[in-house]
Amino acid sequence: MLVDEGFAVWDTLAIAEYLAEKYPDRQLWPADRHARARARSVCAEMHAGFGALRNHFPMNIEAGLPEVGQRILREQVEVQGDVDRLVQMWSELLAAHGGPLLFGGFTIADAFFAPVVKRLVTYGVPLPPVIDDYVEQVQALPAVVAWTTDALAEHDFLDFEEPYRTRA
Repeated sequence: MLVDEGFAVWDTLAIAEYLAEKYPDRQLWPADRHARARARSVCAEMHAGFGALRNHFPMNIEAGLPEVGQRILREQVEVQGDVDRLVQMWSELLAAHGGPLLFGGFTIADAFFAPVVKRLVTYGVPLPPVIDDYVEQVQALPAVVAWTTDALAEHDFLDFEEPYRTRA
């Protein structure tokens, strides 16, 4: 949820639009109309899709679970389908816009996919080199570095949320 001067916005797409309107100088959406429409489309797909990946790869920034990731990819074909769709989408966008991020420079689309990037890293999902490069670029974004640092400082561990590992 975003609360700005007492005004609450709770949906991620609405937050993105609110911030883009509030800070037009930041160019949070691509300037080109077609690229902007595509960026909104991939954000909407992220917002509504990739359910198998989200369900089977819960968010856990502090963990390294490549063995769990490999097992899930073998056993849950829909998760591999979500990964394949991400690789296809990201590859096309990176090629069309020249990288290093989906639309060249940072946009809301990269912010939308940052949680997915963190899941792919946590679960050690094998990716093509061009996608590995994108993952590294997203992880190096100052906001993602700050988010990761803050998450690591929490040291939260809830057994019922993390049945695949034990308390360190």
